[in-house]
Amino acid sequence: MRIVGGALKGRSLAAPKDTRIRPTTDRTRESLFNILAHAEAIETDFEELRVLDLFAGTGALGFEALSRGAAFALFVDDHPASRGLIRENADTLGLMGCSKIYRRDATKLGPRPGSVGPAFHIVFADPPYGKGLGEEALLSALEGGWLAPGALIVLEEAKRADFSPPAPFTFLDRRDYGDTSLFFLRAPLDPGGGD
Repeated sequence: MRIVGGALKGRSLAAPKDTRIRPTTDRTRESLFNILAHAEAIETDFEELRVLDLFAGTGALGFEALSRGAAFALFVDDHPASRGLIRENADTLGLMGCSKIYRRDATKLGPRPGSVGPAFHIVFADPPYGKGLGEEALLSALEGGWLAPGALIVLEEAKRADFSPPAPFTFLDRRDYGDTSLFFLRAPLDPGGGD
């Protein structure tokens, strides 16, 4: 595993030994960030982006965003092995100053604490496939005030999974890579849930 673009391109990421941690492949990550670089879906300058990486695993998605100039990434994971990998990767890449690890079940975020800063512009969610946890996490993030108005969501799920975005999220696009699907969604413009 490696960073595929930006200032840290080519730098290695610590890989999981635990088979329950399934990182996004380099190829899928590269395709995702190529889409983000050429899309008008992000309404904030990339250098000002605050990234929320739910079910962070190794932190590869958040670290990729930081390598490409994002301002800050918060990695949320309740698995000790994942948090250890994220910490190791942040230290190795020299990104401890622009990232934070938050030990929490992504489906039960609760209110956003002041210690994590303002709401997030982009959310990467890579939950265990086929369990509906992505939908739960997005609703938890919305209810807890974690999402900036109109935040872009990228949810990874199994290609065969039956997924539809929970209300009030808006479906934007779907891209398939092997057995993986990336769903691009938009959070509501009104934090109260209306658009």
